[in-house]
Amino acid sequence: MRSSTLRLAWRNLGRNRKRTGLALAAIGLGQFALLTMSGITRGYTDAMLETVTGPMVGHVQIHAPGWRDEQSLELSVTALDARLDALREEPGVARASARIYAPALVAVTRDAQAAVVLGIDPEAESGSKGLLATAPEGVRPGEHRVLVGRALAQSLGVTPGSELAVVGQGKDGSIANDLYTVAGVIPSAIDLVNRQGVLMSLEDAQQLFVMPDEASEIILHATRPEAARELASAVAARPAFAGLEVLPWQDVVPELVAILELADVSSYIVLIFVFVAAAAGVANTMMMATFERLHEFGMLLALGATPARIMRLIVAEAALLGLLGVALGTLLGAGFVAATQGSGLNLAALGGEAAAEATWQGMAIPIHIFPRLAATDVLVGVAAVAVTSLLAALWPAWHAARLEPMEAMRS
Repeated sequence: MRSSTLRLAWRNLGRNRKRTGLALAAIGLGQFALLTMSGITRGYTDAMLETVTGPMVGHVQIHAPGWRDEQSLELSVTALDARLDALREEPGVARASARIYAPALVAVTRDAQAAVVLGIDPEAESGSKGLLATAPEGVRPGEHRVLVGRALAQSLGVTPGSELAVVGQGKDGSIANDLYTVAGVIPSAIDLVNRQGVLMSLEDAQQLFVMPDEASEIILHATRPEAARELASAVAARPAFAGLEVLPWQDVVPELVAILELADVSSYIVLIFVFVAAAAGVANTMMMATFERLHEFGMLLALGATPARIMRLIVAEAALLGLLGVALGTLLGAGFVAATQGSGLNLAALGGEAAAEATWQGMAIPIHIFPRLAATDVLVGVAAVAVTSLLAALWPAWHAARLEPMEAMRS
């Protein structure tokens, strides 16, 4: 019985191929739009999260209480080496690195400029997510050699080999000053590094600012970024970190959380479009088909077909229509994402020069993204079309099932 109903439903869809084709196009377009938008949104949020948490913010930050507000050298993380050793043994920590941030004046001649000295661990910061990811190959700070942000270097007129004077204030209130050799110029998407950054080794910064075994903060990168909040709680529970602020990236940059949530909202808007497209396509097709076949339904009822059989026939037609439409949209949407996943999408080509130069909180907004899909993206679209197809078929099916055979045959 079921197979005969499906065969009849399949045959009936071919009666008016133009109408069926338009319905398939509407449903397929909705699913295509959903998958394309989901793929681009996931790619953008991945890139945005990587840009913000990768080199600068990290997944978890550890500071002395109040440091984020004042950023004073007096508010430092002490007993640094012991704490770093403990963190490197913590499950879920991919990398732990300490940093010193200190304001300073830098000069090559008599004209000094404001800068920020970043004392970093060259080894920990050399990976793809570190501050030295964009440094010239093989060039690292250390032993009185520093890297200078590209914009700052251009303003100062320094080149590799130049001597750079750095003057600041040590943690103990003393004058911190020394002469360093510029090892290289570093381009960076981080505005602080590009315009003001002087990157030196953590050891050199500790010596310059009188901070032995101390740092301004510790940055953690997690093996599972989505578990940053759980990692922060685990670290904060350790006795060695009592009295320190241990914050996941969600608490450090809540604005980014809002951006990611807004991206999810856009996907829901497209999902509504899928619902509307599927409902309109199926409802229009099934209502037109039902009214055109009243005579046929009357004959079937007169020959002994039950109202339930008529309802099953119409619902089967709607289900097949929705299934074919969503399959078409899935093939097109998944194909688009697969085609762009390797090479990525250049958003600057869509948004022009303004998009290429856009920044957010001093960091360049990613303009090259790599779309990706999750299985749930496809399943949500399929479920949406399945539900709307069935709902859209209920009224035509109910109307046909209530027909009086003789009256229907006269229509």
